[in-house]
Amino acid sequence: MRRPFAGFEWSVALRYLKARRTDGFISVIAGFSFLGIMLGVATLIVVMSVMNGFRQELVAKLLGFNGHAIVSAYGGKVENWVPVVDALRGIDGVRKVTPYIHAQVMAIHDGAAAGAFVRGLPDAELMEARNGAMRVVSGDLSGLDYERTIVIGSRLARALGVGAGDSVTLLAPTFTATPLGSLPRGVSFMIAATVEVGVYDFDIAFIGMPLSEAQAFFRYGDAVSNIEIYVDDPEAIERYMPALDSAVRDVGVVTSWRQINRNLVSALDVERNVMFLILTLIIVVAAFNIISSLIMLVKDKARDVAILRTMGASQGAILRIFVIAGASIGVIGTALGVVLGVVFCLNIESIKNALQALTGTDLWNPEIRFLSEIPALLDPAEVILTVMMALVLSLLATLPPSLRAARLDPVEVLRYE
Repeated sequence: MRRPFAGFEWSVALRYLKARRTDGFISVIAGFSFLGIMLGVATLIVVMSVMNGFRQELVAKLLGFNGHAIVSAYGGKVENWVPVVDALRGIDGVRKVTPYIHAQVMAIHDGAAAGAFVRGLPDAELMEARNGAMRVVSGDLSGLDYERTIVIGSRLARALGVGAGDSVTLLAPTFTATPLGSLPRGVSFMIAATVEVGVYDFDIAFIGMPLSEAQAFFRYGDAVSNIEIYVDDPEAIERYMPALDSAVRDVGVVTSWRQINRNLVSALDVERNVMFLILTLIIVVAAFNIISSLIMLVKDKARDVAILRTMGASQGAILRIFVIAGASIGVIGTALGVVLGVVFCLNIESIKNALQALTGTDLWNPEIRFLSEIPALLDPAEVILTVMMALVLSLLATLPPSLRAARLDPVEVLRYE
């Protein structure tokens, strides 16, 4: 008695897959099935990796710059903010608390003007470059030791035509009474450094200055406009909210990063799930192609199957022969698809640059995409899920034609031979 999946069954199955002049069309369909599964698996891995990377990079940029929760003061100012900061720092799980000023300004230089927002931060925060969220492009942050100095987003600096060492005039959203009437109040600041956050909307509008300078410029006195909070586990920020609300009390309202970016995070999650379902259809279509090719193969090889049955081959052996023939397409296609997808993800930036140079078009516009580079994060669990799904669909696709082949009656097939 032959053992299941013996060499005989493998040799017959692989022989059936080889193209011959009489059954070349069947092999063409099998080839399209192979390409469909390979490209489907590769596309699913690449797209899901890019979406994972996009979400991780975007959330990291937002969290690194804005904090995990923000206290917005009633009336726009927190006058006595020191006790509030001390109470927030005493909460278990709170890593850091930073008071700051956030306000809108108009930046002007040599006739060029642009709207921007000023973030007045404690000196230590600016010198730490916002915990690595900011990258210094030109200049030196140590220049902030001097009065009336600022740092500016790299794209805003480019729009104004300024760089480190240049001066820019900031117009505050308040007016000064003069004999000629109320005029906007403008102050000239020296640019100590240009910085890059990596998020387009920040780089095109960010101006940072020491907290004391911001308080003087916006006439806040010793007050601040907001307090930002960093916790140990930002993904579980909602767990900290009751304690944060209790510490802040009637000073202002506490808003988590999920609430601030609710629409963005929700849209990313929905888009990710929908893309997974849509791209899975590529693999499903390839699996149907496997069914089609095997059905045609069974019909073409009916006489051979009948002869094998008369020579002693069991129904199980016939079943396994066609299962091997169909599953081989799925297994090899899945394996090559994984290799193609992983290689593409690891070299996605180089591939993007090559395609841009070849086509002369901008494939990744940061004004639209929100990030400066294409991120890709391979999730081993998702890769395994994709592989398992492709293999299961390929195996299931082989069963109906294989069962049909195993149930062929040799007498009926050979009756008119």
